[in-house]
Amino acid sequence: MGTLRRASVLSVGIATALVVAGCGSSTANQAAASPKPVIIGLITKTDANPFFVKMRQGAEREAAAKGAVLMTGAGKDTSDAAGEVTALENMVSAGAKAILITPDSAGVTAAVKKARSEGVLVIALDSPTDPVDAADALFATDNMVAGKLIGQYAKAAEAGKTGIKIAMFDEAPGSTVGKLRHNGFLAGYGISDGDPQIVCVANGGGNQPDSQTAMENCLTKDSGINVVYTINEPSAFGVYTALKNRGKQNGVLIVSVDGGCTGVGGVKDGRIAATSQQYPLKMASLGVDAGVDFAKNGKRVSGYTDTGVTLISDKPVSGVDSKDTTFGLDNCWG
Repeated sequence: MGTLRRASVLSVGIATALVVAGCGSSTANQAAASPKPVIIGLITKTDANPFFVKMRQGAEREAAAKGAVLMTGAGKDTSDAAGEVTALENMVSAGAKAILITPDSAGVTAAVKKARSEGVLVIALDSPTDPVDAADALFATDNMVAGKLIGQYAKAAEAGKTGIKIAMFDEAPGSTVGKLRHNGFLAGYGISDGDPQIVCVANGGGNQPDSQTAMENCLTKDSGINVVYTINEPSAFGVYTALKNRGKQNGVLIVSVDGGCTGVGGVKDGRIAATSQQYPLKMASLGVDAGVDFAKNGKRVSGYTDTGVTLISDKPVSGVDSKDTTFGLDNCWG
C-alpha cells in the first residue's frame, strides 16, 4: 500500500484547535469564523527515487509559503498503482482541495476521475495520466523531447562508427513516462523498435540494483553493447556498475534523463555521456500554486504546461544544443 504522511503544520493546526476549544465562547466563535487551512495533496510514484524526494521538497516549500497544509503519499515502488490510489482516496477523505500526482499508469485513472467528480482539482506532475485528459492539467517535462535529445546526442556522438549495438532500459511495463522517453530516444536516433541495432531491451525499474541485474543479463546475451539508453540516472549508474564489473565501462556511451545533482555528477566524472535535465521543483511549485488558487478563488487550471528540459554534457556534439555540467549543477532540479 502507499505511504501517507501529513505535514507538521497540520498537527500544529489541530493542536491550536484543541486549545481554542477550551477557551470562552467568544474565542470559540472567532475560531469558527476563521477560514480552514487549504489542504493540498502530493502523491509520488515512490519515496526511494531522489527525483521525487526533490519534488516533495519543492511542494513543501511552496505550501509553507502559501500557508497551505501539504499531505504527501507515495507508492512503494514505481509500479504501485494501488498504493497511489489508496493515498489519493485518503486525501480526498481528509478534505484535500487539490491533489498533485505523478501517475504510475492507467491503474490510477478511475480514482483520478472519481476525485474530480467530487470537486477536487487533480494535476498530473512529470507523467501524464492515461488518457491525458483524465486529470485537469499536466505540469511536466516534455518527456518525448527529453528522450529525443539524448537520442540525437547518441547518434551524433557515434557518427561514422560501425557495429553499433544498443541496449535500452525502460522503467516498468505500462509506464507512460517510460514509453515517451523510450520512443523519444528512438526518434532522436532515427530508428524504430525492432531495429537490428537494438540487441537488448529490459525493464530496470528506474533503480540501480534492478538495472545492474538487467544489464548483466544483456551483456550475457551480447557482450558487444556499446550504446545504452536509460530511463533515468539511477538506472544509468546500475548499467555502469555492471559494465565496470566486467571491465567493459570504457567505450560504452550511456545516455539518460533527469539531470539531478548526482546524475549531473555522473556526467561530470564520465560515467554518463549526456542527460536531459528536468525541473521537478518547478513542477511541484506550480502545482501547489494552482491548487491554492483553486481552493481560494475557484480557478481551475487546465491543459499542459511545459516545465522545460536541457541537455547536459561536457562533450558537446555538432547539431545538438547542450549546456555543460557547471550549468547542470547550478540548475539541478531547480
